Amino acid sequence: MTLHKNLIDGEWTGTDGNDNINPSNTNEIVGRYARGSAADLEQAIAAASAAFPAWSRSGILERRDILKRAAEEIFTRREELGALLAREEGKTLPEAIGETVRAGQIFEFFAGECLRLRGETLPSVRPGIGVEITREPLGVIGIITPWNFPIAIPAWKIAPALAWGNTVVFKPAELVPGSAWALVDILHRAGLPAGVLNLVMGQGSVVGQAMLDNPGLSGITFTGSTTTGKRVALASIEHNRKFQLEMGGKNPMVVLDDADLPVAVDAAANSSFFSTGQRCTASSRLIATEAIHDRFVAALIEKLKSLRIDDALKPDTHIGPVVDDRQLQTDVDYIEAGRQEGARLAFGGEILQRETPGFYLQPALFTEVTNDMRIAREEIFGPVAAVIRVRDYDEALAVANDTGYGLSAGIATTSLKYATHFKRNVEAGMVMVNLPTAGVDFHVPFGGRKGSSHGSREQGTYAAEFFTTIKTAYTKP
Repeated sequence: MTLHKNLIDGEWTGTDGNDNINPSNTNEIVGRYARGSAADLEQAIAAASAAFPAWSRSGILERRDILKRAAEEIFTRREELGALLAREEGKTLPEAIGETVRAGQIFEFFAGECLRLRGETLPSVRPGIGVEITREPLGVIGIITPWNFPIAIPAWKIAPALAWGNTVVFKPAELVPGSAWALVDILHRAGLPAGVLNLVMGQGSVVGQAMLDNPGLSGITFTGSTTTGKRVALASIEHNRKFQLEMGGKNPMVVLDDADLPVAVDAAANSSFFSTGQRCTASSRLIATEAIHDRFVAALIEKLKSLRIDDALKPDTHIGPVVDDRQLQTDVDYIEAGRQEGARLAFGGEILQRETPGFYLQPALFTEVTNDMRIAREEIFGPVAAVIRVRDYDEALAVANDTGYGLSAGIATTSLKYATHFKRNVEAGMVMVNLPTAGVDFHVPFGGRKGSSHGSREQGTYAAEFFTTIKTAYTKP
């Protein structure tokens, strides 16, 4: 089997690798991908450092054209890349193609941003002196991405980094190297100079740790677990470098008595269970007020009964497998914890057998949950949701905010009063009204509060806050 190698200083390199296993069919090897070392990582940072002076001063049209060519190839190959993504991560083919298209849209957007880097010209308080405020590239950026969005999250970190003149060392999640490799290959062939974008695949404990330990990075942008995020922060403080963290979520969706029931059920099902619940914006706390609680639960169970859990590539599949055996065991352990704490498993939670061996789990819905239970406090990252009964809107808002996370929050209501109050008072970085908590646009800021995020927002023009540094220059003619 062909070994997909790391890209370091414009050369594909590596002799050892790992098999990329299909979670829908564990008998299938998607591909074999290089297993990098700490030495590889050091070499990649050295290459990125050497490439930075020329790339940071390159023409904005050159950078625009490269990102635009990459976007066009992603769009052209959307079905092929989507199938690869579905095979290695387990989300359904329509979801995977949609994610691939989003990656293309991100590169298209930042191709335009190459031409729109803004600054300011201001008068000084001292007569006859001018002041210019400009943005310059930060330097060498380390990028660490998770397995749940194998092409979109790398895209929304790599594209702005390159657009604004930074060089990159990219370490994708070990579980999903295929999409990352394909994206880097596209950018390499689009014309990036050697050393501008470097790919080092491998174990987090080896490659990721080497990245944290290396003082040669100007910044690290990380998406992943809260535990690892704290390690990224501590290591970055040690080296006095900029860092950006996107971590966990325990996102609430409030369903009020006046909600349109079908709208609420569709939003809850999508939020909690689609993409196998493996989204940081997934809603695993469904907070329903007294008068609608029973009807909402009954209707949601009927919706869950209609969903097909199967191979991600099958056209009638609604929910694919869990990503791997460790995540499946984590989900099962939380389901058992919910039972032990006194919650009622109202639907699902069973491991399923399908035509091919895979990590199939029936969506699990708990009722009679209180907000102090583990299943209501800790991020599960699987198709497991808890319904919490509350008296009224005020209690619903209090419960929604009673969490250490603050990424996304939703409300289902027909009341403009409550919708407006919720948007202003819920403690989250993103708020959805009569929509799933998961699903955001590519041109607007993404990020949260509390333990969910640290640093400036990702995506859109707000990404400049991380990937550039501000210079203030004074001139006296």
